[in-house]
Formats: sequence, structure tokens, C-alpha cells
Amino acid sequence: MMLDFCQKRVPVFRYHANVDLSSLEYKMIEYQYDFMFRKKWRCIMSIDLCGQVAIFKYKDGTKLYLEVA
Repeated sequence: MMLDFCQKRVPVFRYHANVDLSSLEYKMIEYQYDFMFRKKWRCIMSIDLCGQVAIFKYKDGTKLYLEVA
């Protein structure tokens, strides 16, 4: 699956079949006016969705853990 945000598409990998993508999309709507998050968004390579936590993986190997529930 792909997530569109700020004119960039990022692949989302779900580790459980029952994980709902709508909670992540709602959280992204909350962050659409956060300048620092949008600046970091340009460096994100992929998103792993594990239950109620989204793991954003950056190009340099660092990770950001975000609770989406």
C-alpha cells in the first residue's frame, strides 16, 4: 500500500492482516500543519505498521515511532 502526503508517496507495510490504515491516515491529517514533521517527511523511505504503532524509516537508518491509535 502507498500513503500520499505532501506530494510524496511512501510505501506502507502492514505486519498484521487486521491492521487498519485509516487510523494512520487520520494521524497524518493531524500533522499536516506541523512544519517540523513535514520537513522530516521528505526523508522517509517507508512506514511499517505494527498494531497501533507506525514506524517511519528514514534514509539514514533512523526510525520514528508514532502511536496511531
